[in-house]
Amino acid sequence: MTDQILQDLGTRHTVKKYDATRKISKADLDVFLEALRLSPSSINSQPWRFVVIGSDAARARMNSTFANKFQFNQPHILDASHIILFAYDPHYTRDDFAKIVDKGIKDGRVKPQDRDKAFGSFAFAELNTDADGFTGHWTKAQLYIAMGNALHTLARLKIGATPLEGIDTDLVNEEFKSELGGYRCDVALAIGYSDAEEDFNAKLPKSRRNPEDIFVHI
Repeated sequence: MTDQILQDLGTRHTVKKYDATRKISKADLDVFLEALRLSPSSINSQPWRFVVIGSDAARARMNSTFANKFQFNQPHILDASHIILFAYDPHYTRDDFAKIVDKGIKDGRVKPQDRDKAFGSFAFAELNTDADGFTGHWTKAQLYIAMGNALHTLARLKIGATPLEGIDTDLVNEEFKSELGGYRCDVALAIGYSDAEEDFNAKLPKSRRNPEDIFVHI
């Protein structure tokens, strides 16, 4: 197939070694972050926060969180252009959703007289809230929708990426407690450009299950 989307997705791969000399341009980073902001979520809840690590000082802080485990991912912290902490709200409330509704009114998506009606969809959030007010299973699921959107956008921009579930979540959440502001980070994303010589994964053919094994047409 020659469709550009398929070409972009067919050539993307999880970067195993970054070229530390190459940085993402401000223009491309701005496009990526705006695309991330536009990610869809259930009931338009947007229960996320993204901490963009680009400075040497922030990079050193992130590097320190690998003191105990997952050191195989540590080189990405030093070599990738940026690291994004993907964080979700573990206690998403009606007040949080009210901010979404009011922003919708400001943007012209919701009519002011329909404000109360707009809260009808919050029932779905309530279905995913336990007796202690924990919504993390639901809000974390929304975060992975944003991750998928991020990977697709980066493929279109010809920028490499490495999802990082191999992080010390306890140390990361403690180190960046102020920036996270009550949100929870269980996964990060390294972004940048592959080292053409050292990134072994770039040289391997893509392998996916056959269409007939995953698509059921009825």
